[in-house]
Amino acid sequence: MQARHRVKNMERMEEAVAGADYEGLQHFMTDSPWQAGPVMDHVALDVSGLLAGPQCLAYVDETGISKKGDKSVGVARQYNGRLGKVDNCQVAVFAALGAAERVALVGARLYLPQQWCEDPARCKQAGIPVEDRVFKSKSTLALELITHLRGIGVQFAATALDAGYGKEPGLLRALDAAGEVFVVEVHSSQRVWRDDPWPAAHLPGTPRRATGKLHAVGTALSVRDWAEAQPPAAWRTVALRQGTQGEIRVEFIHQRVYLWDGDESSAKLWHLVARRTLDAQGHAGKTSWTLSNAPADTQPAQIVAMACARYFIERGFQDAKTSLGLADYQTRGWLAWHHHMALVMLAMQFQLHERMLHAQAHPLLSTADVVELLRHQLPSAAVTPESVMAQLQHRHRKRQNSIDSACRNQTPPDDFYERPGELPK
Repeated sequence: MQARHRVKNMERMEEAVAGADYEGLQHFMTDSPWQAGPVMDHVALDVSGLLAGPQCLAYVDETGISKKGDKSVGVARQYNGRLGKVDNCQVAVFAALGAAERVALVGARLYLPQQWCEDPARCKQAGIPVEDRVFKSKSTLALELITHLRGIGVQFAATALDAGYGKEPGLLRALDAAGEVFVVEVHSSQRVWRDDPWPAAHLPGTPRRATGKLHAVGTALSVRDWAEAQPPAAWRTVALRQGTQGEIRVEFIHQRVYLWDGDESSAKLWHLVARRTLDAQGHAGKTSWTLSNAPADTQPAQIVAMACARYFIERGFQDAKTSLGLADYQTRGWLAWHHHMALVMLAMQFQLHERMLHAQAHPLLSTADVVELLRHQLPSAAVTPESVMAQLQHRHRKRQNSIDSACRNQTPPDDFYERPGELPK
């Protein structure tokens, strides 16, 4: 874990941690054959046990990690949600488990852009296993994470996803077919039907167009148009939780609506919720739209609560990046990347356990607080004038060795070349 004194690489860790060895740390992260997957699974099951109950949700979201150069596995010019722009970065899809304000990351899939999958030499250099050199969309990775968590016995009531996944109808239908309850945000342009569009589209004797495709009867409308057509009296208010600035309140409207992809044998009848957060003065913020395949008798306020709970994976990313070193690594290869993520998840599971263990005595204990306490309690290398000088000399030797190695490997010039301050002979 990265403490607040910003130890961000193994050379500095060797200096700060008593008994640490740079070569050993480097081998453990980069070359050691231990498997990250079983560690993540162990963390997921432990977190599932800690958060077990009807409030436990699975969250799936992606995050970007800025990188320089083109050697880091999966790096490319792509959208970095953390910065809100296209950037040179790695992108990974993460799964988390959460109940109320408690959350921990429990799984990760590194996204490989198409150009990586089409470059076997580059994949080999980064150590990507042959079976993983296949392009998979982020929605495919999300489905893999959810299916894998279920497969190893992790318990959660539903999966919450953002609009980046809500625009993927194939993902939603795959989750529905697997019996997974989801709560997913959708874009304002998402089209729905108030009445079942299917029966009249396939009544016996109803002619099909020349294309042979079925056509829905009735007019679909966007969720934005649906929300704007609702009278002010239709909006209801619900209090979600206590925040640092008071009670978090949301107003919402709800309706059961139909969705049909043009090929299904029947339309899907799902929940649609529009919601907007209220400030302290009762003024409404921007509108968000949510679809859910939860059972028909699910209370709309419960769907709103599950949709709003997705906020906590963002808090989880924030804690993991600022306190646990999620984005603080200098490794480039596939194996090392997964090792790093597994260790971050292990650290996150530990801090979750500690916060829950001491919740009664210290209800406001945070991830940063746990890290700060560890920084003071764990043994660290003794700092004396002699040790500081020894560290400086060690750094200088390593720096000089790097310079000498680079000079030895440099191709000698064919002809003479000038050095600064020298004249040609």
